[in-house]
Amino acid sequence: MKLTSLKKIELFPDSGLLRHIAAISVPAVITNVTTPLLALCDVAVTGHMGSAAYIAAIAVGGTMFNMLYWLCGFLRMGSSGTTAQAIGAGNRQEAHAIGQRALLLALLLSVILIFLQNPLAYIILKFIDAPDNVTSMALRYFSICIWGAPAALGTFALTGWLLGMQNSRTPMTVSIFINVMNIAVSLLLVYGFGMKIEGVAIGTLSAQWAGFILTVILSVRRYGTVHTGIKLLLDQKALRHFFRINSDIFFRTLCLVAVTLWFTRTGATQGTIMLAVNTLLMQLFTIFSYMMDGVAYAGEALCGRYLGEKRPRRLHQTINALMLIGAVGAMLFTLVYFIGGTSFLSLLSSDTDVIVSSKEYFIWAATIPLAGFMAFVWDGVMIGLTRTRAMLGSMISGAAVFFAACFILVPRFGNHGLWISFLSYLLLRGVFLWFYGRKLIRNYR
Repeated sequence: MKLTSLKKIELFPDSGLLRHIAAISVPAVITNVTTPLLALCDVAVTGHMGSAAYIAAIAVGGTMFNMLYWLCGFLRMGSSGTTAQAIGAGNRQEAHAIGQRALLLALLLSVILIFLQNPLAYIILKFIDAPDNVTSMALRYFSICIWGAPAALGTFALTGWLLGMQNSRTPMTVSIFINVMNIAVSLLLVYGFGMKIEGVAIGTLSAQWAGFILTVILSVRRYGTVHTGIKLLLDQKALRHFFRINSDIFFRTLCLVAVTLWFTRTGATQGTIMLAVNTLLMQLFTIFSYMMDGVAYAGEALCGRYLGEKRPRRLHQTINALMLIGAVGAMLFTLVYFIGGTSFLSLLSSDTDVIVSSKEYFIWAATIPLAGFMAFVWDGVMIGLTRTRAMLGSMISGAAVFFAACFILVPRFGNHGLWISFLSYLLLRGVFLWFYGRKLIRNYR
């Protein structure tokens, strides 16, 4: 693709570009914050049923779906960049075809999950190894909620497509609606009709399907329907590109899951207190990730759009602006964590031993924003540019460094070595993509 020459790029982004970034990132951040509330609502309802086993069952059931749906995250990420490029190029028909392909893949995967629900449940529950009474209730919860897979995965696909259409407000509206409905239906079934774990599961299932239907209605109302035809929908070149992107993101997610599980496992081998300490400190990373994911979503939508429009200058300005916002945000988060982070941890736990032990490792968790912001920003940029192979390469490199560092540092430095390994993993991913991105931008000139 031949693009026009790139002029001098301003150091600070213009107000128009900042407004575009904010219009996408702010609703995305709100969506990220409200999404975990779906599981929290279930926990809150079961927390008043009179037995800790109900809470444990919901926690186990939620973990089961997290493991399955996390691996299907490519349905969202694989749609945004390609859709944004099609919109930028003025190809509305191809943009709609991308959304339809993603929905078809979501339907296929959900049918597979429903068909294999029994062996999948057995494998995951065996891995979690919960008590028998908790396992039986978690299985009942899982057997009901699994029928929401088409809705959940379909919402993933449409969320990515809407982001590519430069629209993050609709997913925000749907996310809030899902949580409100989940609370209402669960409370009605549990306290109105005396149902237990089944009532909570049906509440979640109803909210997922209602959310998916609402997403479809809002999407059709805003963008209408475009007849793409079977020929365009099943175009071999487009399908190869579609599946290459999604396979790259899938294997990237596998690496990410492997790092996360190994981090948790290594903490657990050091005792219950250390596992609790790492879980507590990881909340600082989770909070930071909510903000940075919003910035990354803006990168997906805007970088894809400007690439499709063949505007290298605006593309470069957008990347610079995202990096600046990410850097400033990382410094602010680190500053806030150092000022009030330990007080925040005290709000999450009243266990004196855990709080005291966490202070020894607090410095590592507080520096996560500085080590990780580049990885978040560049992931969003690469999804927008559909350079997912670079994302996979950075994740493989980062994971390799993480496991090598764990092997060398953990036996010698214990939990300090584990956190150094995790920070190295985040930093290397960002540096890898930064070098790759600089070369890529030069090619776009």
